[in-house]
Amino acid sequence: MFQSKVTVFALSSSVFCMALTGCPREEAQYEPVPAVSGLSVNLPDVPTVPANPVKEGDAYTVWGASYSMRNRVHKKEVLDQKLTLVGYITRTNFGEAPECAVHETGKADPEDCNPPIPTFWIGDTKDAPENEQMKVLGFASNFANVYTAIEEFDKAKADEPEDVNDATWGVVIPNPLPVKGAKIKVTGTYSTSFTLASKGLVADPIMGVLTYQSLEYVDKGEELATLPGMKKRKVRK
Repeated sequence: MFQSKVTVFALSSSVFCMALTGCPREEAQYEPVPAVSGLSVNLPDVPTVPANPVKEGDAYTVWGASYSMRNRVHKKEVLDQKLTLVGYITRTNFGEAPECAVHETGKADPEDCNPPIPTFWIGDTKDAPENEQMKVLGFASNFANVYTAIEEFDKAKADEPEDVNDATWGVVIPNPLPVKGAKIKVTGTYSTSFTLASKGLVADPIMGVLTYQSLEYVDKGEELATLPGMKKRKVRK
């Protein structure tokens, strides 16, 4: 009973003290801490941004278009837009055409024939590494059209170039056909993927993909394009 009275008294005293403004409060004591010296911080190096040109004249470079696509500020200027790019043809996949796909237009490929879509790559230099090359598709829907174009181009007179249309995609197949080493200005729709193919999807979120519309040669190069099994064509003079 005595303990209960003590407890009640203590609580009453606390309440009474809180009601008065003059009751003393215990303040936290500040204890200064000396500055720590001798610490070293290792920060990563500032990344080096390549000093590559975004454009060459009025045309985008390959690096310029792909850099702009990955840049949040400039992305809308190039993505899904009609662009003209200037660069060198670094390679084509004409040499990968299987025998079953090399024939004239109008003849169907065998059911078990699965050729790739005719493609060429462009870079800012002739020897640009693979990860700095951009795919260009849409200039021919299959190798049969490439085969027929070669036949027609070789028949035509030099001063009367022959236009050969791709009936599937409605484009004029470039004359001469793309060949490694040539410098070109190529115009088309720039995006991260190519969607004209009836099956499969070609995509590249880093360098992007150009869907072909037209092509202008700055330097045609020395060789003429051909397909496996076709006779070697004359070297350009």
